Amino acid sequence: MCDNDAFDDMVAYQLRSKELSRRDFSALTLGAGMISVLPPLAAAAGLTESEVEVKTPDGTADAYFVHPAKGTHPGVLVWPDIFGLRPAFRQMGRRLAGSGYAVLVVNPFYRTQHAPTSPPNPDFNDPPTRAALMALSGSLSATTAAVDARAFVDWLDAQGAVDKHRRMGTTGYCMGGPLVMRTAAAMPDRIGAGASFHGGGLVTDKPDSPHLLVPKMKAQFLIAIAENDDQRQPEAKDVLRKAFADAGLPAEIEVYAGTKHGWCPPDARVYDHDQAEKAWERLLALLTRALG
Repeated sequence: MCDNDAFDDMVAYQLRSKELSRRDFSALTLGAGMISVLPPLAAAAGLTESEVEVKTPDGTADAYFVHPAKGTHPGVLVWPDIFGLRPAFRQMGRRLAGSGYAVLVVNPFYRTQHAPTSPPNPDFNDPPTRAALMALSGSLSATTAAVDARAFVDWLDAQGAVDKHRRMGTTGYCMGGPLVMRTAAAMPDRIGAGASFHGGGLVTDKPDSPHLLVPKMKAQFLIAIAENDDQRQPEAKDVLRKAFADAGLPAEIEVYAGTKHGWCPPDARVYDHDQAEKAWERLLALLTRALG
């Protein structure tokens, strides 16, 4: 998941930027104005969207559900990064729905609080803010991930807009990367595609490391790695490649040149438009290939 090293890298990157001084540092800000960099939505007028509640064994999760207004479509479960369910991820969900998917973007921290789970313009240089975000991340575990995966997938399967005869996809960003892998392992007969973008902690030395779950999966994968994450853990990509190859599962695993941890969501200060668009295109190719 996201860790202090990843946060430090993002902060250092911004402080080297000509656009930001330490005095101005509303730092790695998640700003509403950044949403404007998203490409225009496809068929936005033909979408149906709603804020929803999903019952789980541990409570009620708040989430955002968006899908084409007509017909049935493959479901996609989206796990946000450590900043949680927010406008940028709703916009990303709408964009994905515009490509023909029924998309559920969840608040993984619902046990602690409903969205928003991060303050406006969160400043990583502020110790209480940083501690609060890390505490939210630390409230999740392999057990909670499996519980939530089953609940969210079952909820999607109960929706009229979801084609239950086609397998689902799941995507995750930052701490959502491990949640994607745990979802694919928990629901192997339903999850046909998994995509991790700058996922943290996919390979660890712990007995519950996400990469050890690959033999339980039946999904095709896309793993898009930030360059600075690869520099910190260069062996991870090779461990992942071997795990998927040994399991006989197709997996596209690539380090995206010049990127910093967190580069995909368009409200991030480390957002890299060109590489984020490349990752998005690879995601759509995966979903088309794996879900039909």
